[in-house]
Amino acid sequence: MISSKSKRLQPRVRFAPSPTGPLHVGGLRTALFNYLFAKKNGGDFILRIEDTDKKREVKGAEKYIIDSLNWCGISPDEKPGDKTKYSPYKQSKRGDVYLPFINELLAGGKAYYAFDSEDELKVLRGKREEKGEVFIYNWANRNSLKNSLSMSKQEVQEKIGNGEKYVVRFLSPENGKTTTLDLIRGKSTIDCKTLDDKVLLKADGTPTYHFANVVDDHTMGITHVIRGEEWLPSLALHCLLYEAFGWGLPVFAHLPLILNPNGKGKLSKRSGEKGGFPVFPINWNGNESFDGFREAGILPQALVNYLATLGWSPKEGSEIICGKELIEMFQIEKVIKAPANFDFERLKWFNHKYLQHKDNAEVAKILIELEAECSEIDEEKLIKAVGLVKDRANTISELWGVCKYLFFDPTNYNEENLKKVSKEGLNKIVAEVLEKSLADDIQGGLVSHMKEWGRSKNIAAGQIMMTLRMILVGELSGIGIQDIINFVGLKNVAERTENFRDSII
Repeated sequence: MISSKSKRLQPRVRFAPSPTGPLHVGGLRTALFNYLFAKKNGGDFILRIEDTDKKREVKGAEKYIIDSLNWCGISPDEKPGDKTKYSPYKQSKRGDVYLPFINELLAGGKAYYAFDSEDELKVLRGKREEKGEVFIYNWANRNSLKNSLSMSKQEVQEKIGNGEKYVVRFLSPENGKTTTLDLIRGKSTIDCKTLDDKVLLKADGTPTYHFANVVDDHTMGITHVIRGEEWLPSLALHCLLYEAFGWGLPVFAHLPLILNPNGKGKLSKRSGEKGGFPVFPINWNGNESFDGFREAGILPQALVNYLATLGWSPKEGSEIICGKELIEMFQIEKVIKAPANFDFERLKWFNHKYLQHKDNAEVAKILIELEAECSEIDEEKLIKAVGLVKDRANTISELWGVCKYLFFDPTNYNEENLKKVSKEGLNKIVAEVLEKSLADDIQGGLVSHMKEWGRSKNIAAGQIMMTLRMILVGELSGIGIQDIINFVGLKNVAERTENFRDSII
């Protein structure tokens, strides 16, 4: 449960990704749950970019994260570039914030200088590995290693004065246990003897993720830390850092993983490629290029609705929920700890529902953005076509596939379907369709006429309808035949009939 202290506060939550690549669907779900919690409780949703790992930073990733959140309609209340009492919102620009807190821990004996080189530590790790053990830099060996715990103050100052490289490590407890509390997972107790003395300040003077994360959350007034379960192993350290400073803890909630569709392994870019579905919100163009859900024809509202159900379930009977209703229904306490399987077919089901209720003009505009061919089509006609076919599509990309024949004549004909219409009487049907469509004076419509004509010639209505559909579409699918005729016009019907006759008969 949320502590009474946190209930009195206006919630401030943050989504704090690293700009090391495009925003994955798992990160997007984390951002969404933070956003929903903030809005449900009248709080603020903050975007903070944690860019302390400059070696892994990818150009364009920060902009991509912001663009993705905006596309999904979960825009932050505070973000990089904003000027507030909490800014800046990028760790690389907060260097002046961290050093006083490092000095506070050093002065209080809660942290220490360590001068061990990477090569020296590598040797120590190797020796432990030979024994089948794991090297941990902590209470068991720190007093015998090269650090300010095993040296005199004078030695330490001389090394620093000589410009020797050092890191600052946290002094983890030698004894006792640390109890952590998580909204989703409950209480957990960890033996402090198993903890290592994490590096807080790197040799280049920049803070590590763990240290900067805690300091930023405290100084930015974050009341609830809602993040992925991959950070659970760090929770004890973070709680100990809060304790070392004498700060009150925020409320923690670690979200379950999103797994591959088969439930085996964490959802990844590779699994998306293998399964033929996206795992990023929008297209990414970096060293590699990937289409996102947007380019696959998924509506942002559908994606948000679906992601909200991965790890959390609304009240029974509620499925299609968005906007204010989703915010009102969301309860972080109801998030389950079991991982959720990603199901693209289920997402397409959600998308189909949203597509049916979306304004045809809005759908047409998205279609024009996604499909180059649509930019050359009269927009009013495209809007009309959308209204005719959208109940047959799960995605906007599929939508173009099921209405393209309304604008472009068939260039080939499905061979299996042709076998079904290549029967006695085919020539007569084609000739009659061509004659009547050229005459352009049919009373009651071409379909009605052809059915009546078929009865007089003893030709089955089914054969006539299939032939008409092959002429107009090129296969045995599509909307009502008379609807197609009304849309393309009798002149175009005549042209398609001639093309069919010349290609097939």
